[in-house]
Amino acid sequence: MARLTRAQQQERTRATVLAAARHEFAEHGYAEAKVDRIAERAELTRGAVYSNFTGKRALYLAVLADTAERARGSAGPPTESPDSVGRSLGAFARVWLERLPFAGETPGSGHLQLRSLSGVLDDDPARAALAELIRFEALLLGLALEPRSPVRARKVRLAELTLTLLHGAAGLAENAPGVGDPFDLVRAAEHLAGIAIVDDAQPPHLAYADPARPVTDPWAAPRGLRDEISGRPADLARDGVIVALGVQRLGAAEEAVRAARLRDDVTVVVVTDDPAETGRLARLRIVDLVGCLRRVFRPDDLPRLRVVLDDHTVAPALGLGEVGDHTEVAVRVHGGTIVARAQGRGAGHAAATATELPRARS
Repeated sequence: MARLTRAQQQERTRATVLAAARHEFAEHGYAEAKVDRIAERAELTRGAVYSNFTGKRALYLAVLADTAERARGSAGPPTESPDSVGRSLGAFARVWLERLPFAGETPGSGHLQLRSLSGVLDDDPARAALAELIRFEALLLGLALEPRSPVRARKVRLAELTLTLLHGAAGLAENAPGVGDPFDLVRAAEHLAGIAIVDDAQPPHLAYADPARPVTDPWAAPRGLRDEISGRPADLARDGVIVALGVQRLGAAEEAVRAARLRDDVTVVVVTDDPAETGRLARLRIVDLVGCLRRVFRPDDLPRLRVVLDDHTVAPALGLGEVGDHTEVAVRVHGGTIVARAQGRGAGHAAATATELPRARS
């Protein structure tokens, strides 16, 4: 029998740890789970667990992200998308609510079904990251509600309201399983479409954002990247806007989407300097939300926005030395050249509204 390479052995160990952790968290929930028991279940040492995962939180997020990845690919696309915003919200709520625990389930199984983060994100940076991720989820849902609208991102506030309703129901279901009727919640989500919500206000800081800087830098688009929305390869060589956002700045993606021209490809690259925890949290939330969208909307009606979870290739290609959870950098690409760069708050908006194109060489 051929001997496993070091990388293959490490991957096998990680898979064994994840399987053991899944059982531990399902049985005890996050708070009561023990790393020592996970190591015992995996028939490994405690050190072997920590050599693959930085701690219990990183391991828990890895289990949930893996669960979300599996769920995303388990169901085929619908034959047609709902024919109204109200029906779309109802269908989305119906899919989203399937994760809630039923009355009589054990707390541990409820935690995993719920994608619960209660007691997991116990510090301010982690909670701030979650808030931005929920804003980003609202953008994706809002774009899916009106896939052919000539005005982008008109339904984001409505999507935020819908997610607030569903997360509130999730909190009740976690602490008091059986409270609340899922069918009533679906009907409530449908009726939210009839609420008049102002959704065109521009953030005040954009008036003070630095404009994009005209440049003529060669653009070597990284290959082998995946668009998390469509599941297809992300071709970053095409003309459009690329926005690299740290997890705590993901809400700024809406600014770039609203400002972009209709023909532009807009790509959001999610970056972090903490892939073990913040990166896994981002993957969990985005993959989970996209999995719900794919069960409601046909592939042609999914958001046109492309989302790439950076594997440390895009940031260097953009000329970024270091990235963090507050990174906000954007470029406009035209004809294989970066023609505009922007950095700081409002960078996505600045690059999307940049009009300077490279001059033809004489």
